[in-house]
Amino acid sequence: MRSESTTPTGTESARPFVPTKDFELSKRFYEALGFTIELDADDVAIFRLGSSSFLLQRYYQKDWAENFMMQLMVDDLDAWWKHICALDLPARFGVTPPKAPAMQPWGLRIAYVVDPTGVLWHVAERRPGVAHDR
Repeated sequence: MRSESTTPTGTESARPFVPTKDFELSKRFYEALGFTIELDADDVAIFRLGSSSFLLQRYYQKDWAENFMMQLMVDDLDAWWKHICALDLPARFGVTPPKAPAMQPWGLRIAYVVDPTGVLWHVAERRPGVAHDR
């Protein structure tokens, strides 16, 4: 028999702490991508895009940063890819060139973007009718 949950609900929001090697450069990078800064403090900045947010922290550990990944689910990956290409991220921020959208073996169509610290972003297109893509 399953017991009733006692976990409080209604105010939850999980926000990852994203590392940064160069705090100011990373802030400019995320603003260029389209995120807005909700808080800009000495050691942390809160970024938001739609209903998603994360905390950019003034903290860097190479092994951790270069193995850290984020996923951004979008409705129109082609529109996002056009936006990403227009930003010329490698020239402006010294990052690895983004990888064009491609269907992955696990069923998602994804473009890849690497931030100035080495954090890998999976920009993935939502699939119609797949609840966990929301």
